[in-house]
Amino acid sequence: MAEVSLHKTYPASAVPTWDFETDVAAIGFGASGACAAIEAADAGAKVTLFERNSGSGGASGLSGGEIYIGGGGGTDVQIAAGFKDSTEDLAAYLKAAGGPCVDEAKCDLYAREALAHFAWLKAQGVPYRGNYLPGKHIEPTDDSTLIWSGSEAAAPFCDLANPAPRGHVIQHMGWGGGRPLVDVLEASARSKGVEVVTDARAVALVEDGDQIVGAIMRIDNTNRFVRAAKGIVLATGGFVMNEAMRRKYCPESFRINDPIGDKDDGSGIELGVAAGGDAIHMDQFFTTCPWTMPESHAYGVFVNLAGQRFINEDCYHGRVSRCAVDQPGGKVYLLLDSAHFQQPPDFGRISIAGTGDDWEEVERELEMAEGTLSATMAFYNRHARQGRDPLFDKRPPILTPLEQGPFVALELNFQSSYFSFFTLGGLRTSTDGEVLDRAGRPIAGLFAAGRCTSGLPAWGHGYSSGMSLADCTFFGRQAGRKAAGG
Repeated sequence: MAEVSLHKTYPASAVPTWDFETDVAAIGFGASGACAAIEAADAGAKVTLFERNSGSGGASGLSGGEIYIGGGGGTDVQIAAGFKDSTEDLAAYLKAAGGPCVDEAKCDLYAREALAHFAWLKAQGVPYRGNYLPGKHIEPTDDSTLIWSGSEAAAPFCDLANPAPRGHVIQHMGWGGGRPLVDVLEASARSKGVEVVTDARAVALVEDGDQIVGAIMRIDNTNRFVRAAKGIVLATGGFVMNEAMRRKYCPESFRINDPIGDKDDGSGIELGVAAGGDAIHMDQFFTTCPWTMPESHAYGVFVNLAGQRFINEDCYHGRVSRCAVDQPGGKVYLLLDSAHFQQPPDFGRISIAGTGDDWEEVERELEMAEGTLSATMAFYNRHARQGRDPLFDKRPPILTPLEQGPFVALELNFQSSYFSFFTLGGLRTSTDGEVLDRAGRPIAGLFAAGRCTSGLPAWGHGYSSGMSLADCTFFGRQAGRKAAGG
């Protein structure tokens, strides 16, 4: 009998009998798998959706339910709030946010189709209140819709694309809108006749010649063979819960300690690689320490252990945090004056490391070399009074001098503070969700979407909230449609 393994395909000739026969098999019941199943069913395919847990959700169900949408002149919510958003600006921002890892074809396609995708989400039953919530937020604490969810209004992004808020959040009171979002998508999938099989873990892909024709699912401690006449869609999430894969591909993530995921063990990536797929940008990860709560902390100044700034603090909290983790040593400090200090939330695990009546005293309390932090703050305050930040281009009104003592330094410790994170690297795919080999050729019968792929949120330093769910839902649809023969 042939070996059953994530790391090699299983020959179709060795399959004793097919326990399931379907047109399209989607593996993973988060937002990606649900959207793939819906589109495949709408294309007329018989669809079976497998999930290793006892129900839907995945990492999508743990999210805030926020989707990054704009372009085409603006969504109805953007327009009602007085914002215009061109397709060109959305595409330009997505490309800048992708940095050196960007897939420009995906950015261009999503920018062109984002408004239609928003309409599709609503057609599935996803509710939106339709209002705009100004200010800096991680997520709305009420059922508001539109927020600034990235670095759109901060340098260098604001010089590359006209700023507009694009975070569209499902109507849901409080945090955690991902769970009701997946519930809506699940209801839509089931209403279209999608068969759902839970407690089913993928352990191998089945190959016939150069085509993927099925999968082996572990169900009730028994290997079950699934025949997929048209295609397999991998929607299994990232690899943040797989320490061996992180050690191999993403070792910098071990500087922090709070992974976000469900069963994100990289199994889908390994299945795709076993079939000849190309895994790319595997070193990339998103992280954030929620320093923007309260909002006034964005007015502060971040410094490393040498007392030097490293970022314009008015940009997205995830970009600040990702740049912070790049700094030498095991911590960074957020400097505030009495006009802007508020007690950080307990879950942030952020402590007060030093205080003083002037920045020289704070410098001494932090045991920094004389003339380091104090010089940083003298330079910062002098230019902030002029409305300038010649080093990092922080912009008014968030750019303001910190001159009202007493002063405080908050410690964000990479090991003990709450730096949540998840991986961004994964299988290389086409804009249609086809898994590509190292030569850029599609692997017949194999598709993927979401965090088991490298998609719109490709670069940890450019991530914006809502990009991952935008990628999961839109390119999940693409993969499902293509797998069904569309």
